Amino acid sequence: MFESLSERLSGILDKLTGRGALSEADVNEAMREVRRALIEADVALPVVRSFTDKVRNRAVGAEVVKSITPGQMVIKIVHDQLVDMLGAEAEPIDLNAPAPVAIMMVGLQGSGKTTTTAKIARRLTLRDKRKVLMASLDTRRPAAQEQLKVLGEQNSVDTLPIVAGQGPVDIAKRAIMAARLGGYDVVMLDTAGRIHIDEALMLEMAEVKAATNPHEILLVADSLTGQDAVNLAKSFDERVGITGIALTRMDGDGRGGAALSMRAVTGKPVKLIGTGEKSDALEDFHPRRIADRILGMGDIVSLVEKAAEAIDAEKAAKMAAKLQKGTFDLEDLADQLKQMEKLGGMSGMMSMLPGIGKMKKQLDAANLDERMFKRQVAIIQSMTPTERRKPDLLKASRKKRIASGSGVDVSEVNKLLKMHRQMADVMKMMGKNKGMMGKMMGMLGGGMGGMGGGMPNIDPKQLEQLAKSGQLPGAAELAKGLSGGMGGLPGGFPGLGGPKLPGLGGLGGLPGFGKGKK
Repeated sequence: MFESLSERLSGILDKLTGRGALSEADVNEAMREVRRALIEADVALPVVRSFTDKVRNRAVGAEVVKSITPGQMVIKIVHDQLVDMLGAEAEPIDLNAPAPVAIMMVGLQGSGKTTTTAKIARRLTLRDKRKVLMASLDTRRPAAQEQLKVLGEQNSVDTLPIVAGQGPVDIAKRAIMAARLGGYDVVMLDTAGRIHIDEALMLEMAEVKAATNPHEILLVADSLTGQDAVNLAKSFDERVGITGIALTRMDGDGRGGAALSMRAVTGKPVKLIGTGEKSDALEDFHPRRIADRILGMGDIVSLVEKAAEAIDAEKAAKMAAKLQKGTFDLEDLADQLKQMEKLGGMSGMMSMLPGIGKMKKQLDAANLDERMFKRQVAIIQSMTPTERRKPDLLKASRKKRIASGSGVDVSEVNKLLKMHRQMADVMKMMGKNKGMMGKMMGMLGGGMGGMGGGMPNIDPKQLEQLAKSGQLPGAAELAKGLSGGMGGLPGGFPGLGGPKLPGLGGLGGLPGFGKGKK
């Protein structure tokens, strides 16, 4: 979402870091550019003015003059102000109230209320181990109640039985009563929306609020609506009194102005962001991490958290045992590829790494083909269990059968087998080298265990502290790590061709870096 803003700001700030000393004129010129970039990104004008004034006052002051690297000091000031504008600390959903905790979802029609309700319910059930009941109060939109029921079934979350003819307030009261009697921890109230704000909608929201006394009132806003989303938040807050905001479609190509303005204009925190259509595509909104992403500093902490959720600990332990014996068959490779896909594929992972933003053009030129993962898994699944365990059995006739079974050319099967051979060789070397293996086992314990190595087992909060204190290694260090194959994978899946990228070593061989469009 913040791609264009990130590019603009990085360009402006790079000019500053190239200079030894900064004059007031340099700072003023940079602030004019920053102001223009923020306005183009749809940030509310009063917020832009306040932001640039605060940065200018600090940047022209003594702290930059005394700094050894004035340009970097200005970047730090911009970063700090960006964090301040986004809301300093992350504020998750507050469940600190007597059960059942009522969470009321409000917003306009089409903003993604029902989907977000189901996403939050799933998250509270799986991550926080809460017993959740969902209830749809939307009696206006055809099949709205059925939609929530289906989402509930898909995500194993209970929904309130539908009673035809009941009004929103009666449904809300019945939901609270059912939650009390059923011993539920949380009750999610999915209210009706309108195409635009009107008096009838506000009165209905007020009546539901009075009847249920919700602990949280979350406004679901579509981040692609830009400036209008900010006005919407203001109106809802004045009439109903919201406690937080959930922004949907953060994976879209909107310019990010809504996310940047919401907190400053309403004083209410953005608590959650929807990053895709799937039921697990929901993240906590961390202002510091978003600021890091916007300024091209990456977001290692979110990557580690995402990995910790996606990786199956049991599979990681089995993988560790296999690696100690120095065995790595095609079934293991299929597991690795599926784990990569769960983490958002190569582009999803790389977008969170520091310094990658500046290499965007090279990455685009590399034709990153995310479908490659699916194709490679399909090839492996077209083999018999024996062939997966003993790839040496695969001679010409078998390869031909596998290629036709998975809908690819024989050359693709050969590429996959070559990649597996090279990876297996590295795994054998690691098996022989006990010291190296010990380090790797430590890595396998946490983070991205299932990837045959991965992130060290660090508590995300500790990692955030390291980032704040400036002790996190920079892009250069990460690039070195990547050329070693993402902490354990060999030099970037060799054998799949594709251009090598400066500073990323063997990454050119990663699956998905095709030689051209398929």
